[in-house]
Amino acid sequence: MEFLELVDTLRAEEASAERLFKGEGMGARKMRLKNSANYTRRLAEAATLIADVVKGKKPVYRLNEAMTTSDFPLLFGDVLDRQVLAAYREYPSTFRNWVKISRVQDFRTVKRFKTSGADQVLPEVKEKENYPNGKIDEASSHSYAVKKYGRKLQFSFETLTNDDLEALSDAPLRLGRAARRSEQKFVTQMYVDANGPHASFYTVGNLNKISGNPALSLNALQLGMETLSKQVDGNGEPIFIETVELVVPPALEVTALNYLNALQIELTEKGGTSNTKLVSQNWMKTKFRLNVDAYIPIVASTANGHTSWFLFGNPDNDRPALELGYLRGHEEPEIFMKLPNSVRVGGGGADEFDFDTDSREYKVRHIFGGSTADPKMTVGSNGSGS
Repeated sequence: MEFLELVDTLRAEEASAERLFKGEGMGARKMRLKNSANYTRRLAEAATLIADVVKGKKPVYRLNEAMTTSDFPLLFGDVLDRQVLAAYREYPSTFRNWVKISRVQDFRTVKRFKTSGADQVLPEVKEKENYPNGKIDEASSHSYAVKKYGRKLQFSFETLTNDDLEALSDAPLRLGRAARRSEQKFVTQMYVDANGPHASFYTVGNLNKISGNPALSLNALQLGMETLSKQVDGNGEPIFIETVELVVPPALEVTALNYLNALQIELTEKGGTSNTKLVSQNWMKTKFRLNVDAYIPIVASTANGHTSWFLFGNPDNDRPALELGYLRGHEEPEIFMKLPNSVRVGGGGADEFDFDTDSREYKVRHIFGGSTADPKMTVGSNGSGS
């Protein structure tokens, strides 16, 4: 469209040139008008050819044969071979499915406490006996403080003037993407270390390591569910988990989808003198929800980054496995542009660039923090099989 508008502009200039050269000799005037008409005609032909190639009416080689940089050195140059590649998109953030989201008042450390007792099975009260007293115990669970994260981008007047392809126009979008990636990686680092499941969180003592570190499979998912279902609270009462979040790295997404979306599953019955194969409807469809954490292989950079997998209880219960907190009133990334600090002497309002440096500046600020919470609400395997 812009190309055709340029053609119309040149045609208007051709008419203006005819009026401008009226006072010259007939020969000189005809020569100038002829050159102008030829230039306009060639430009119109070029516009038509480009439009036909873009629409697929003519092959690209016709454009290569017809157009060279010498034909229109000022209009084209390297324009035919220049394009701006879009920035990579961030992986969708799914951590809110297995992390409790909280809001804190300020930058001071917040403390979380856990209580237990008085909710276990009631004892029998015999005739004329006094009711026994119950007791509620309290203990410290976890603590954390939110921190400030951010970045600035500065563009000079010259850079923005030369940005004819608008490659820098998405600067705020890039800063927002950086903030989202930052919180996703922060969450991953809470439950993953350089070798897979975080060694201080997934331990034998916490009973949340899946025995044998099996690779993701149908049998491994059953074992993971059994491990999670065996957890009990401080009074030995069972922990009810209604839905389970399956978290995998991108390399295991297809494997997980194959299991979760199968119409039927074939199982081997345990016990007895012989094993019997069973075929049942795929119960995993309603029990598990798949989540892909692209930062698992980034954080687990030494080993098991592409094979580790995890099960989390829904974080909406009273004792989530992980907690992420935002500063109240600043729950989302905030993008700023520095106000200009100069005005034109001759009038016309404020300049859009900095007075000292002739630059434009953007900033992103994001405030968050978090901590591991209850290890009984998750189990993990590094997938190594050992």
